[in-house]
Amino acid sequence: MPPRCGGCLAWSREPLCTQCRNALEPDLDDTPIPHLDACLAAVAYAGEVREWMQRFKYPRTGFSNLDPIPIGILQGLIVEAARRAPGPPPELVVPVPLHAGRLRTRGFNPAALLTRSVAKATASRSAPRALRRIRSTPSQTGLNRAARRRNVAGAFICSLQPPRTVWLVDDIVTTGATLSECARSLRRHGARRIVAVCVARTPRRWGLEVSDPGQE
Repeated sequence: MPPRCGGCLAWSREPLCTQCRNALEPDLDDTPIPHLDACLAAVAYAGEVREWMQRFKYPRTGFSNLDPIPIGILQGLIVEAARRAPGPPPELVVPVPLHAGRLRTRGFNPAALLTRSVAKATASRSAPRALRRIRSTPSQTGLNRAARRRNVAGAFICSLQPPRTVWLVDDIVTTGATLSECARSLRRHGARRIVAVCVARTPRRWGLEVSDPGQE
């Protein structure tokens, strides 16, 4: 079948045609996140992006039958964000990890799938197990910024000696508490420049209570 846009099904060589891509709300938040040199997101977590993210993270038929439409769209968006990242390309690309129990339940780590796309686009090495989540933290949904920081404090450890430049990959960034804690662990083990690359960011005008209900 000829390639089609995942949004309107019109013929398109890209996961989203130009019209559908331009209709998405841009991410305009440049709030600094501790321990990160930069944090890039392609779009705001709003409208159709929320629907695509839910279909990606919670497939109705299980991991063996992941829906290719949202996967292709989100992979295209995160590569777009990666191409805007400042500074040198990464020496290593690392996903935000799930706790082992959550990984068994879900069957896959969404951030790890997105990491492959970023690593390929930047011709970089990926390390899916560079970070480990050693504590199963409650959902971040509904927590304020301070509570989110406390919730993930000490939850991650680095299992290797990272190179100087590392990129962190996640699907959604809300306050950045999880990314910040991951970056802190990487810095403690030797990383010097850490950039986060994500598909979407929750608009601050929404508040925290409407963030992705499945955010870990």
